[in-house]
Amino acid sequence: MDKALYIGMSGAKQNMLAQRAHANNLANVSTTGFKKDFAQARSMPVFGEHHPTRAYALTERPGTDLSAGALMETGRKLDVALDGDGWLAIQNDRGQEVFTRTGSLQVDVNGLMRLANGELVLGNGGPVALPPYDNVQIGADGTVSIVPVGGAPDELVEVDRLKLVNPPLDALEKGEDGFMRRRPDQAIDGAEPPDANLRVATGFLESSNVNAVEEMIANLQLSRQYEMQVKVMTTANENSEAAARLLQNL
Repeated sequence: MDKALYIGMSGAKQNMLAQRAHANNLANVSTTGFKKDFAQARSMPVFGEHHPTRAYALTERPGTDLSAGALMETGRKLDVALDGDGWLAIQNDRGQEVFTRTGSLQVDVNGLMRLANGELVLGNGGPVALPPYDNVQIGADGTVSIVPVGGAPDELVEVDRLKLVNPPLDALEKGEDGFMRRRPDQAIDGAEPPDANLRVATGFLESSNVNAVEEMIANLQLSRQYEMQVKVMTTANENSEAAARLLQNL
């Protein structure tokens, strides 16, 4: 089999993988706090004894765009957005501490503060748990205060403080669950320490940093490249059939 056929096939496959990355970005254009993934392609040499006339395509995700999105005002008391750098520490369904910029918070029937998808929001002493209250407020430093049931409107009681962290950006990676965490080679002993200098904006959410037009253009370009790879495969197959006919006539 002509190696060009296999190379064309591998190139088409890598184009499909790149399209999947851009399609995922585009699908999350309205997801609050979402950080888009980069995708790039490079050529790889064919190993072994051969003439250096062939190169394979390889698509890879070199990283995540960690730039901040725009702040959207919601007016909801339990919506928070990081004002500048930093991350909100939460606990995923595996009990691991991970980081997010999504700040749509809610309180369940047990008084535990969670994200909209159910992940526990961490405070300085573990998951944030609220006793029965008539009102709740989140301060600019992440302090969670309540008005107890039956209390006066100005009778605020501090319950906990959102755990806001600021690890080095080059030490982070995005997991399959969409949350950020430290890379294994950048792990530290114990939990990530909170940063008291970080601030949040209450009543706001951070939008996705995905540019829908850029992602659509990238998908169109990848679609054209996929068609070119399929054309290479078709040409290689036609050449193979022509060579077979010539050998039959000898």
